[in-house]
Amino acid sequence: MNPGHQQWITGKGSVKANTTSVYGVIVEGHRVAAQKSKDYPYGTIEKQKPHFKELGLDLDRFYSGTLNVSIAPATFTMVNPAYTFRQVSWTDLHPPEDFSFSPCSVKYEGKWHDGFVYYPHPETKRRNFQHSSILEILTEYIPGIDYGEKVEIILRTDEIRLKNSTE
Repeated sequence: MNPGHQQWITGKGSVKANTTSVYGVIVEGHRVAAQKSKDYPYGTIEKQKPHFKELGLDLDRFYSGTLNVSIAPATFTMVNPAYTFRQVSWTDLHPPEDFSFSPCSVKYEGKWHDGFVYYPHPETKRRNFQHSSILEILTEYIPGIDYGEKVEIILRTDEIRLKNSTE
């Protein structure tokens, strides 16, 4: 277990009171975070990282791409994220955007990985929108992970609210 996971997990996988566990499946995203695309001549995360670092969130240890995790039929809402950065001017291709981040942990093949839920605010975003059942996660590079793989995610309930489709 990584030392950072001590804040999220206690004992033998029991979850602390201010966290919840949710299961999801890795799905294909818009393919702009880690590589150049028709919309961007660069990977967006690599271009954004220096701006977030300057604002107080160092993401250098994480892979410059996102894991897109479907938690459908559940959806999520950011309610009180650890970090929110307003009007980040990270590209000259469109106006500045707002971003929020909430710490999380991802379990894949029995190993936990620290990360952040990465949330570009849809109200300031121009393209590549995600459905509210897709968590975009920044974490270290995880060898072998692929579309269709199941993962467990631990989220902070004081920062992210989950809602089942039946509610």
